Amino acid sequence: MKANGLLSILTFSEKRKDILFLLQENPRTLSEIKDYFDVRSPEILPRLKEMENANLIIRQEGMYRLTPIGKVSAIHYKPLLDTLTAIEANEIFWKEHELTAIPEILLNRLQELKECRVVRDEQEHIYDTHKAFMENVRASAHFMGFSSIFLPSHPILFLDLARRNIPISIILTPNVFFKIKSEHSVEIEEFLKYKHTGLYVYDNAKVAFVVTDRFLSLSLFFKNGTFDPRNDLIGFDSPSIKWGEDLFKYYKENSIEIKDL
Repeated sequence: MKANGLLSILTFSEKRKDILFLLQENPRTLSEIKDYFDVRSPEILPRLKEMENANLIIRQEGMYRLTPIGKVSAIHYKPLLDTLTAIEANEIFWKEHELTAIPEILLNRLQELKECRVVRDEQEHIYDTHKAFMENVRASAHFMGFSSIFLPSHPILFLDLARRNIPISIILTPNVFFKIKSEHSVEIEEFLKYKHTGLYVYDNAKVAFVVTDRFLSLSLFFKNGTFDPRNDLIGFDSPSIKWGEDLFKYYKENSIEIKDL
């Protein structure tokens, strides 16, 4: 790739990249572009000229607009940038954890998690973190979760949501299911009686996550096979929640429904 090629035009300048996405929304006059970036003509004109020479934009009747090549570039460049942003924003999380539990189709949509951030449970603040999590859960209108680990608080939480008429679907791995079945059969039997509940068993997966109408919380295993109980990837925006819902749908479609004990 030439150093002065099309790729360098977009990647070596934040301003040129931002102009590309600005004009993807609508054609703009020079005055509108200057106002948007809050700059003077001598600062922005060289960038516009470079993009014109690269056949990314064109000026017609006093308006800057994308060329056909510019439109194609914007369409395909945005997902790449969003994906890199999603990775770099939580680089250590993705680097340290096992990702095989995330199906390829959703890994390819990692850009949808660009607004997510890692929340770490420090020992001295673990109560506050748990409290914030529960407040978000209790304020949710529906609840979907996958758990490959057993927590004593889970059965009571599931039943409490069911009693409050909140639609709730839970997927468990076999070990977790049999643990809950043996120690909390009364709670599970009541849980299964509600029409707005669902309980499923999935063969095995090294992941634990919750997705509601309010947020996504994703926990993964370290690469050495141990579960990471302290670092959760949290997102409250619509793309993150939709991504989590599709992850749940993937596991649900490959699970066995439990209708009674």
